[in-house]
Amino acid sequence: MTTPYLLALDQGTSSSRSIVFDRAGRIVAQAQQELPQHYPRPGWVEHDPQQIWATQLATARQALAQAGIGAAQVRALGITNQRETTLVWNRATGQPIHHAIVWQDRRAEPACARLREQGHEALIRDKTGLRIDAYFSATKLQWLLEHVPGARAAAERGELAFGTVDSWLIWQLTRGARHVTDVTNASRTMLLNVHSNQWDDELLALLDIPRTLMPEVLPSSSLEFGATTPELLGGAIPIAGVAGDQQSALFGQACFTPGLAKNTYGTGCFLLMHTGERFQHSQNGLLTTSAAQLAPKPGGTPAAPQYALEGSVFVGGAVVQWLRDGLHAIRASSEVQQLAESVPDSGGVMLVPAFTGLGAPYWQPDARGTITGLTRGSTLAHIARAALESIAYQSAALLAAMGRDAVAAGGAPVSELRVDGGACVNDLLMQFQADLLGIPVVRPACVETTALGAAWLAGLASGVYADQDELSGLWRAERRFVPTLAPGRAQELMARWEHAVAQATLPPDHS
Repeated sequence: MTTPYLLALDQGTSSSRSIVFDRAGRIVAQAQQELPQHYPRPGWVEHDPQQIWATQLATARQALAQAGIGAAQVRALGITNQRETTLVWNRATGQPIHHAIVWQDRRAEPACARLREQGHEALIRDKTGLRIDAYFSATKLQWLLEHVPGARAAAERGELAFGTVDSWLIWQLTRGARHVTDVTNASRTMLLNVHSNQWDDELLALLDIPRTLMPEVLPSSSLEFGATTPELLGGAIPIAGVAGDQQSALFGQACFTPGLAKNTYGTGCFLLMHTGERFQHSQNGLLTTSAAQLAPKPGGTPAAPQYALEGSVFVGGAVVQWLRDGLHAIRASSEVQQLAESVPDSGGVMLVPAFTGLGAPYWQPDARGTITGLTRGSTLAHIARAALESIAYQSAALLAAMGRDAVAAGGAPVSELRVDGGACVNDLLMQFQADLLGIPVVRPACVETTALGAAWLAGLASGVYADQDELSGLWRAERRFVPTLAPGRAQELMARWEHAVAQATLPPDHS
């Protein structure tokens, strides 16, 4: 038997990537292309749907060519994607009716404000686990129906299809044969009842969205997604795994059971903790979301829904870009660790990178970035160290909130944190993270866990792997960062951080 390969399509906000994995989860080949963003107005962010498809298809072909394999050697294909980004296209022609509205886009905030004013917050939170926010897909879809000429009438005639990026890619890969999504992406629309994993008629009616627009919702690991049409990649490949990027990373970190958590250090930071079959409202500013779900065995009953608590830091690794492009403190992002390590500590400097407000657990949209604790002896190196440490402080505040939620639900706090994303390669940051948390921080051998999660989901459905226990055995740690700081000192530092956060909240501007 030849080695079964798995192909993961990783469609992100700034690029499209494809990675070929072998059965052991090792990267065989990968390709990446940048994806342009469009900013037609302040606060609006869009993608060209055809560019999403073209870049993703091109990287898939490049990765297969680089690996020196054909479609026949690929057992299955998995898809992971930027979540919440909203597309609508014509079912007959396959043509989008508008650019994709990206998750970062804020144009639907007035619609969200109306929903809050009408008192729908509790209803939506109970059914979806989410806050009412323009971040999610529902009000973006509503905006398209109301502002694209003829869209609502066409939708009511059943002529249009809505999808997040996964649905759009599957439609293209199957040449329109499959209009589907998975539970994790569906759970980020603000339209899915996450208790039943079905579109919620009450929510659809509330936003005046015709049900005919909606894709079929499938488990994240399933053979029902369809297969690629042969001419695209040189042969038909089953599409067998689909998950939104953060849930895919949770799966790729082998966080399959309650209490296991991962943090992705990218432009922002996304911390997810698996809570199993327990749907739990956070009392500490976090969201409840669906975790990846497996298809039932042949003849078996559907598995119970799986959940996770999620919190996001708006500015994580982006603070290093600010040091580079705003302060010109460094020429390249890779220089930040050396500059920060040139001083023993931050010298009392605290940097709160609230450039776009503060996310969970603070939810302070009006907060602004601050630097406190400056003295005559403060240097760029102290500021660089404080900038790096701000990523760890924000993540520590998130994990503390998750711990309080876990204990309130009768569970235990997280005992170790698995990490991935670009900034997790920074040893200084990871050590400081472990010191603040007082638990080990574990970096895996494969930090491309988002793509790996999609590949593993596809491998489970296609029979490459027997079960999740086998995947747990494949997960490998590259390094464990063990706390070296006294717990009392860590508490003092977190208290200083919370004091700095309080300084970042500006009084109302009455000018």
